[in-house]
Amino acid sequence: MNEPISSIMTKKVVTVRPQDTLEVVKDILFFKHVHHIPVVEGHTLVGIITSFDLVRLGRCQDEYKQVKVSEVMTTKVATLGPNDKIGAAAEVFLENLFHGLPIVNEDRDLVGIITTHDVLKYEFHKEYPNHKIYWEPV
Repeated sequence: MNEPISSIMTKKVVTVRPQDTLEVVKDILFFKHVHHIPVVEGHTLVGIITSFDLVRLGRCQDEYKQVKVSEVMTTKVATLGPNDKIGAAAEVFLENLFHGLPIVNEDRDLVGIITTHDVLKYEFHKEYPNHKIYWEPV
């Protein structure tokens, strides 16, 4: 748990922009099988939207074309840096019941994302290095 987050984070992050619609978000969630989508302007993190946000919204999918991401996204986003330790991410997940954290540099530019699933895979791989599962950091 003392290795840097950058060693297991996803670096090619699927993102949306504040002006995108929830229809775009729904398609990403469904087709890319992700649950957390950082919201960026350029490369700068400005928010996050999750599958839970859509459920909590309680709107019909027909309405998604009229709703902008900026109307639904969370703007106070917990983040970590790429040099923070994997254990720090685990601590944030456990204490806050989060499941995904954007990873940003000192300019708040998005450089990756880490999820509870990434930490679980990391720990499993450490405990069972010879077990045949596909996992390689992205």
